[in-house]
Formats: sequence, C-alpha cells, structure tokens
Amino acid sequence: MRLDDYDPGDDIRDLGRGGGGFGGGGGGGMGGLLVGLLPMLLGRKMGCGTIILLGILAFVFLGPGANMLSTGGGSSDPMADSRGGANVACDTAAEKFACNVFGSTHQVWSQVINGYQKPSLNFFTDQNQSGCGAAQAAMGPFYCPADQGVYLDTAFFNELAQRFGAAGDAAQAYVVAHEVGHHIQTITGISDQVRQRQQRASQAEGNALQVRMELQADCYAGVWAALAKTRDGQPVMEPGDMEEAMTAANAIGDDTLMRSAGQRPVPESFTHGTSEQRMTWLRRGLQTGDPRQCDTFSAPI
Repeated sequence: MRLDDYDPGDDIRDLGRGGGGFGGGGGGGMGGLLVGLLPMLLGRKMGCGTIILLGILAFVFLGPGANMLSTGGGSSDPMADSRGGANVACDTAAEKFACNVFGSTHQVWSQVINGYQKPSLNFFTDQNQSGCGAAQAAMGPFYCPADQGVYLDTAFFNELAQRFGAAGDAAQAYVVAHEVGHHIQTITGISDQVRQRQQRASQAEGNALQVRMELQADCYAGVWAALAKTRDGQPVMEPGDMEEAMTAANAIGDDTLMRSAGQRPVPESFTHGTSEQRMTWLRRGLQTGDPRQCDTFSAPI
C-alpha cells in the first residue's frame, strides 16, 4: 500500500505494558487467540449470548482457571501523551504503519462526515486498561465506545500472518480500518440503536444484530481503502492489496475460526459473520467506495 507519513498528534498514545497480573493462565496460543478474536477483533460490543459463548470457549481452550473478565492494576497512565514519557508511539515499523493507516482514515472520513472527529489510537503491550476494562493481547485489536479509542497490540499482526496466513500490509490496514469503522457507527448513532435493540432481543437475535454490526464495519474498512489517496493523488491500494485484505477477512470469519479450533460452527452463536460474509461486505466497500452501500441492517447478508 502507498501511505504517506502523518503527524501522529495528541490522539495516539503508547500505553506500554500494564502492571499486575490477569487471572487465569495462558492467554496466548490458539485458544487465547480464538477466544479473543471472537468478541474483540472487530469491536468490543458483546451481547449476553456472546458472553455465554465466550465462557464456554474459555473453559474449553484455556481451562477452568481462565478468567477473561479479570483485570490487573495497571501501572502506566492510560492518558499519558505518547511523547511525554518512555513509551513513544509510532516508533516501531508496525506502529508507524498503523499510525499512517489511522491518519489516512481520518483524512477520508473527515471528507465524508461533516465535523468528523477521529478516535484515539492506543498501543499497548500484552495487557493494559481501556475505558471498557481490560485490554489484553489475546483479545486482538478492539474499539472501545466508552472512550472512543482503538486499542492495538501490534504483536497481533504476527499472529495474523503466522497462524492464519494473512500476511501483508493490506491485511494489517484492514484490521485498523475496521476498528475505525466501529467508531463511525458510534458517532453516527448506529451503535446505540443496535444496543437498544439487543436489550430487547433473544440471545440468537442479539448475536445476529452483532454480526450485522461487524459486517458493516468491514464494509466501512473497504470504503476507506477505496477512497484513500496519497498526497499526490495516487490511490493507496496497489495490485495484490485487495487479495491480501480478502485473505484476512476470510481468516477471521466465525465459521473458519471455529473449524480451525476443532469446533462445529453454530450459526446462532456467530458474532462477526462467516468468512464469506466478511469478504462480501469488505469487497462491497472496496468496489463502491460509498458508505451508503454498507447498510447491513436493511440488505440481506
């Protein structure tokens, strides 16, 4: 991808590594990544049905000692400016790329949405805190609507490439742009509307609404990629980038994740959509470049 350098600004922070321990053993490996990916990779917005599913998965893959909702006492200041302390954001290759993607999303969405205010981007290592509670590497990247922040441990990019075969800068950009897509849902009111509907819904209905939320964020990620330009007007997408993004979308479908973990896919428990659905909606955003085409709540998915 062709991405210019962007000023990181005061809305990008490196939180470092939080102090204290988290309950339960082993958040890493296939079990920890699977459990984290299901609820958190594409937005931290869970209905009660999702939490029940996660509890089952945590018990199966992490053992009875795992406690996914426990937190540790963070020693780092979560509001510290990245340039005011020992942890400097955007100073590694992975962070710099994520920062450039993040800056590019602001460039695009500020042209699409009047008065757009971008979220914060928060890097952390292994574990820290967010406005939504614990931030753990096993969760994967996520968006917290409470503080309008994207949270990312860039080690996830290695997991994406090594465990799921989704390597490349376009795959990484898709992950960041998807989380910004959840921010779009928050500032436009879509997220609140879905939450209200989920409160009145059954477990299966709540999960189905969550799937539509995630697919819309996929589509928004595609819209960003379609509209993003370099400073000299060149598209950021290069030959092969679309294929890389599609590989990532395929790798993190609920059905693919469950099969790779030796589980039988149960559609009623899906919270992010199948691999085919994720690729379909990402492709729609890429091909149309029109956020109005991302209405997953009215169209068949």
